[in-house]
Amino acid sequence: MGTSNKVCPVCGRKMKQQFIGLQHCKCGISWKKDIGFFERTSDMIFALERRTIGKKVRQIPVIRYKNGE
Repeated sequence: MGTSNKVCPVCGRKMKQQFIGLQHCKCGISWKKDIGFFERTSDMIFALERRTIGKKVRQIPVIRYKNGE
């Protein structure tokens, strides 16, 4: 098992990587590098945001939420 593979604390399956620093499990649990494990909800949108750090442009995974309309 590589270092990027996490094991889900709820069901014990390997988590699948969507972006660098963001992994999902089939049971509804996700892991993000800065916040750790959390439960997904239906209004979450996972996206890559471009940020300029110095002279480099990096894509960082962010969680956005659908508007309640």
